[in-house]
Amino acid sequence: MSNIYDFTAERMDGTAQPFADYQGQVLLVVNTASKCGFTPQFEGLEALNEQYKDQGLTVIGFPCNQFGSQDPGSNDEIGAFCQKNYGVSFPMMAKVDVNGEDAHPIFNWLKEQKGGLLTDGIKWNFTKFLIGRDGQVIDRYASVTKPEAIKADIEKALAVSK
Repeated sequence: MSNIYDFTAERMDGTAQPFADYQGQVLLVVNTASKCGFTPQFEGLEALNEQYKDQGLTVIGFPCNQFGSQDPGSNDEIGAFCQKNYGVSFPMMAKVDVNGEDAHPIFNWLKEQKGGLLTDGIKWNFTKFLIGRDGQVIDRYASVTKPEAIKADIEKALAVSK
């Protein structure tokens, strides 16, 4: 796969979401969890999405239950939680694995493009990947990086013409 637009993921409602639909946009792909110490980052992610969506940013959440079983609910339960508690309006995909044998292909590709400090594996919930308008990974951010700390990088990526 040459860029993120080559992938498809399942949305929470079970429909297929071709990432080609996001061609020319800046994406922030995040593995999320609803019962994690970093869960309040949903608020910051939603704020970024709202602030920059008209300029071409789309935040995309992928719930994952691999870290401390912190997202045990069904897709419907996770979606309702995100909407009720954080007003999430950005696309949420169906729950996936991000590491291991059953990792979603998009996360295998993301990790190949931008490895971690010690290993390429994702270490915890709310790891973030910023994708440029060309479909390539610009950077990877650790769970502890708050969404608002990525603003300058998002603005720089948005400044690149389509």
